[in-house]
Amino acid sequence: MQIGVILGDVHASVSPRDHLDGLLRQVEAAQRNGITHITMGQHFLYGDLRWLQPIPTLARIAAELDDHVTLATTVVQVPLYHPVMLAEDLATLDILTRGRLVVGAGAGYREDEFVALGVDFSRRFAMFEESLEIMRKMWTQDVVDHDGEFWSVTGGATHIRPYQEPHPPIWIGAMKPLGVRRSARLGDGWPITPETRGPEMVRLLSIYEDERERLGRPQVRHPLRREIIPAATTDAAFERFEKMAKERLLAYANRSLATRSADEISREFREVARKETFIGTPDECVAQIAEMAAVVPIDPVLVRAQWPHMSSDEVVAYLDDLGRDIVPAVAGITSVDRVVREPATA
Repeated sequence: MQIGVILGDVHASVSPRDHLDGLLRQVEAAQRNGITHITMGQHFLYGDLRWLQPIPTLARIAAELDDHVTLATTVVQVPLYHPVMLAEDLATLDILTRGRLVVGAGAGYREDEFVALGVDFSRRFAMFEESLEIMRKMWTQDVVDHDGEFWSVTGGATHIRPYQEPHPPIWIGAMKPLGVRRSARLGDGWPITPETRGPEMVRLLSIYEDERERLGRPQVRHPLRREIIPAATTDAAFERFEKMAKERLLAYANRSLATRSADEISREFREVARKETFIGTPDECVAQIAEMAAVVPIDPVLVRAQWPHMSSDEVVAYLDDLGRDIVPAVAGITSVDRVVREPATA
């Protein structure tokens, strides 16, 4: 089992210089601690938080990349680009990484981003599929001709092919059964969100595998986006996560929990953490990962090392803890090849 890190957002009050310096410190610490995947999501017009754009940022990180590390976009919002431009940008990035790129692709879910960029939010899934079709042509054909619903390309002479042949692996994001089937049909893995819990994960992965079997496509293991929070004791691990993710805790307070006491909010937060994270002593975290890997085909596990209010020293300390206590211990874990399903009842 491998561990990866997703590079997140910081407060806009952090200077661009400090943001970049902290990002590079995080990348160095991740690689030094045996992290095998460095990934980055995408948002536009993010208000009080700054989320650097993934393609140019990962291109900069490629200059620091160790041989054992893969970069991934998790996920780039495909309908917000012209597919010719996106295909060339990603092929360029694959070259800059010497073939160590995974293209994580999604249709997007924030309508305000689409409105700002003048793209029809209601048509995003159809645009997503057509864009992927054009991108694959751009990566595999000398001349591209395409006459579709959203884009037309006539006699497009391609000039940038990916380093990998025929192209980088594609992880396709989804949250519902229809999207999971789309991911099975069009991609090479489904990035599982942290909110997708045990029974629902088994159900959706079963849908994925059934669709792959129907299409005659090979089964795969899937990246799992989930926090790993180790500490000396179980209580200390929960305290650590509350400190790391305190803005998430405040979000609970500002919603339905606003009338509850601080202790009640903390208990509610811990209940969610139990279901959405691997948390506890290092041995407990490793056991939780092994338990899940025995049921569902997952690899790598993608964690978030930096939350908006954390200092670079805190981020590095967290990654050092992973490198010492978690990464070597999970290296010997191999997940199942296919989801273990509950036996059918009569």
